[in-house]
Amino acid sequence: MPETPSHTQLLPILNNLNRIEDERLSYAATRSTQAVRRQEEERSGYRQAFSLDADRIIHSRAYTRYIDKTQVFCLVSNDHITHRVLHVQLVSRIARTIGRFLSLNEDLIEAIALGHDIGHAPFGHDGESFLADLCASHDLPPFQHNIQSVRFLDHLERKGRGWNLSLQTLDGILCHDGEIHANQISPNPGKSFATLNQELEQKKDDPKCKLAPMSLEGCVVRMADTVAYIGRDIEDAILLGLIQRSDIPLSCQEKIGQTNGEIVYTLVTDLIANSSTPSNKEEGKGYIGFSAELADQLKELKEFNYTNIYLHPKTKTNLPLIRNCYETLFDHYLQQLANGHATEHVDIMTDMDSSYLATHSPAAMVCDYIAGMTDDFFLKQAASVGCRIPEKQ
Repeated sequence: MPETPSHTQLLPILNNLNRIEDERLSYAATRSTQAVRRQEEERSGYRQAFSLDADRIIHSRAYTRYIDKTQVFCLVSNDHITHRVLHVQLVSRIARTIGRFLSLNEDLIEAIALGHDIGHAPFGHDGESFLADLCASHDLPPFQHNIQSVRFLDHLERKGRGWNLSLQTLDGILCHDGEIHANQISPNPGKSFATLNQELEQKKDDPKCKLAPMSLEGCVVRMADTVAYIGRDIEDAILLGLIQRSDIPLSCQEKIGQTNGEIVYTLVTDLIANSSTPSNKEEGKGYIGFSAELADQLKELKEFNYTNIYLHPKTKTNLPLIRNCYETLFDHYLQQLANGHATEHVDIMTDMDSSYLATHSPAAMVCDYIAGMTDDFFLKQAASVGCRIPEKQ
């Protein structure tokens, strides 16, 4: 792309933005000038590095598919139920609020938040579990959405070229693990792309291993993920008649709140008040965390949600049909690849660059393809091969 006069005129403004950022941010915050990419880019743009990451994520095809990805409740004919696209926006807003009060880099926070769930398979965590089982049966590492998020953005988008995102953004996405309860998280600084590759392999081998983000910004997103879904899932469950507001444990009602608004406000305020952002090297790495009292209450609220919402029989009604669709589609696409052809409108990753095709087994290609589907496209494909598919209620 040729340089333009207007582009050149904006470069001094970039330098000024970086200077202001350096003065404004906490000692422990990640500066935009610290961003590291796998490949050096020829053209020096006028956007700050992590702002560029956020732009690239939001313009990716995988981000577009968020619009029809299940958060918790699938196949529900109610436009007010949370989908994945809203969840990541809520995480971004909540995390940026925390980051602003702690003087951290909001652009990095936004990039991690927008990309953290981009690898989710159709039908949320249940779909992730079905795909993990299929991967295991075909000698592949168990499917994990955080690993797949990195794969989409770093390797699969743009027909295998990826988006060349910064190490700090990819690391935050890999390490978000919002389902793992923690009172506080400290960063694990000093990582490189070699470290990222090692941690990807470590997570593949042991899905339960706990990884810490390299930045305080990554730690903020990890905590904000929980803050964003815990109360919102309660509101959705109440709207669908699965629970009543009075069912929330009394101690949680008193200490955290009864509504999503109260819950978010209480948890965000507690995080800001109890996190540590060091002002010099001697003060250590810092941490993002809750007070002991609120952490205990949040753990109780998570357990309440798990038992009364995520395992509620109505939440699981359509899962046998969806599992069968996963199994049938996986086998169907494998057979098509074995026969050397695909259906008219399905490429099954065969349009990727030569390095992808040379290094991925047919089962890995099918996994990548299914993982990228929206819920609706998944069901249409399943119906086209003769599956009985569930209907919206």
